[in-house]
Amino acid sequence: MALRTLPDPDFAALAPFLRVKQFLMSGLEAGRWPAGALMPSEAELVSQFGVSRMTVNRALRELQLEGLVQRIQGVGTFAAALHRVSSTLTLRDLQEEIESRGHRHQASVHLSRPERAAKGLAGQLGLAPGSRVFHTLIVHREDGLPLQCEDRFVNPACAPGYLDADFEHITPTRYLFQHTALWQAQYTIESARATPREARLLGIDPAEPCLIVVRRTCTRDAVITLARLVHPGSRYHLSGEFKP
Repeated sequence: MALRTLPDPDFAALAPFLRVKQFLMSGLEAGRWPAGALMPSEAELVSQFGVSRMTVNRALRELQLEGLVQRIQGVGTFAAALHRVSSTLTLRDLQEEIESRGHRHQASVHLSRPERAAKGLAGQLGLAPGSRVFHTLIVHREDGLPLQCEDRFVNPACAPGYLDADFEHITPTRYLFQHTALWQAQYTIESARATPREARLLGIDPAEPCLIVVRRTCTRDAVITLARLVHPGSRYHLSGEFKP
């Protein structure tokens, strides 16, 4: 497959992974790869742009997080259906979001252990009641200020090494993206109060309204994780963008 970079003079000034990302986004917008079409391989993009495989992987990873492509391990990268993209709210990895503002991300792990899933949780994870699950509770900070309390359950069959990760230096979102075959995500968003424990961990008044996101991600045939993400309303805003 012959690839061409864009002639835009500003294009060359972009960071390497952004050049790859912009090239692919422009092709998707122009209809070069219709929904479901196989896109250039990592090897082709490495050769075309003269960058490392890690750089290409980052560009593809961000496009997948934004719902623009679907990646199947061992098969390739495919263009996502545009009608799905236009109605999808992008939720970025919090560490990348904080670092993109030039700020420092910090995380403290308050819980990391295997547990037995109660009936309700097991049902949401597609498991039998009493099945073994991984449970983490992490507070994320931006320049020292608590920004998110993340309460997450993970299906061990999808990420058997999850509890071995150093979540003070890599977010669960980033880890799971790197180690699982993400196919789809479902989420709900509401304005509500944190639980007393969440309020204490975030250092906020229990009466303060919070932005609460509950997100479930899946492979083609299994649920990967269920996460409750609580953000103090006075410290966090959610933004998104779509093109019809």
